[in-house]
Amino acid sequence: MSLKYDLIALDVDGTLLRDDHVLTDGIRDSVREAASRGAQIVLCTGRGPSGAIPVLEQLGLGGTVITHNGAATINADDRSVVHQFDMVPDHLLDFIHYCREHGIHYDLNTAFEMMVENMTPEAESMYVHYQAKPSIWNFHDGLPTGLVKFTVFGNKEKMDMVQAEWAGWPPLLKSIRSGDFFIDVHHAEANKGRALQQLAEIRGIAPSRILAIGNYYNDITMLQYAGMGIAMGNSPEKVKQAANAVALSNSEDGVAAALREYAWS
Repeated sequence: MSLKYDLIALDVDGTLLRDDHVLTDGIRDSVREAASRGAQIVLCTGRGPSGAIPVLEQLGLGGTVITHNGAATINADDRSVVHQFDMVPDHLLDFIHYCREHGIHYDLNTAFEMMVENMTPEAESMYVHYQAKPSIWNFHDGLPTGLVKFTVFGNKEKMDMVQAEWAGWPPLLKSIRSGDFFIDVHHAEANKGRALQQLAEIRGIAPSRILAIGNYYNDITMLQYAGMGIAMGNSPEKVKQAANAVALSNSEDGVAAALREYAWS
């Protein structure tokens, strides 16, 4: 059987992993089979490297990971930065002021480091799930440089409210919903599709030779850039509409079924 795609881009949460953050044997084996057939496997996630690289290692693979929703592309083998979209720190001040005023938890991220102003029990539990280990910073003394992502966390109702209010803000930075409980803010040009395009051009791979699988709004640009974009069965309707095909859900080993159906013949 021949492989139809040279590069396979995979979202992590809600796609590769079940909702309890487990990587099943069926998913791992199918991704490893695709790699053994010659496909370049690239994780494309909203996570930072500290949360993404362990998933790559669980798959028994190395190589490149697109992290922070495309804001930082990382070589997992030597922990080097291939490319990153830096934000202007002062552009984040209105977002930080808003979060302080409304009691919303947030973190700031460079390519490899996550920083928080304070820690709630809810946030601490969430970070453990995502294998993230933030450090406490005093942002009143100024913001660090090299920032690639700003993330807010809260219940769905609160994030719905924040999303609606931020939608009308000036587009110096872009905010995008990366999950029911998360909104990410990053450089206006940073997204998974743009990062995937950069990587594909470096490697000389045409979009028609790329398969991408994702489940949420931050995956749409990636699904649209790839020659074959597949939305998970657990995706919102808008994500499904942006894809070429819809797979089973992440609770049904949807990635494994999609790879068997579309990646080789």
